[in-house]
Amino acid sequence: MINVFKDIDTLSKSAAEHFVQIAQHAIESSGRFSVALTGGSSPIQLYHLLAEQPYVEQIDWTKVFVFWGDERWVPLTDDKSNAKMAFETLLDHVPIPKNQIFPMWKANTTPEVYALEYEQLLQTHFGTNPQFDLILLGMGEDGHTASLFPNTAVLKEKKKWVEAYYLEPQQMYRITLTAPLINQAKVIAFITYGKGKAKALYEVLHGEPNPSQYPSQLIRPAQGEVYWFVDEAAANRVR
Repeated sequence: MINVFKDIDTLSKSAAEHFVQIAQHAIESSGRFSVALTGGSSPIQLYHLLAEQPYVEQIDWTKVFVFWGDERWVPLTDDKSNAKMAFETLLDHVPIPKNQIFPMWKANTTPEVYALEYEQLLQTHFGTNPQFDLILLGMGEDGHTASLFPNTAVLKEKKKWVEAYYLEPQQMYRITLTAPLINQAKVIAFITYGKGKAKALYEVLHGEPNPSQYPSQLIRPAQGEVYWFVDEAAANRVR
């Protein structure tokens, strides 16, 4: 389902309302809300809203478990860290137990080893059915989502839940949930805005199947729901 908004303000407000509704439903039905956050600039305003009234008081944060969809392999103090941004905009401002927050980074290990540890962590949390209540995603101008970049081997991964690899164009390691794991989520929400995303959004939603070039096409859950929160600039080719 694609939802088009005039600007990032109205987009973020709607996304915040959606986030709250999903969290409330999950907590009412299962006693906890398991969410994977996204990084980049797209969710910053959403995170600020969730940390403020009226949204902050509408979620029982003691029952929220926070993971990430992907991460740059940098320390949590690095400005490139998705987790650092999430702590500064949201997590440091809500009463969520710190032992229920699971950044995709750990000191004194390698990204490949930690990818295995993170998968084990997910197995402990979910058991054999790793089904997030909500996974937030962004999309780059090249059509990537999470750390599923065009023409990378991770796009063909079928069994692993988490993968780490060296992204040559960026000269850095990335760690990411894989497409099969993401596609098991109950709800997936893309937050995408700006005219620079228009071509990729059109190709992902209406173009010929080409996930090697537009990896966001891989996000096709068999049972879960996918929502796109986009602004008019990003949506000018899909309406």
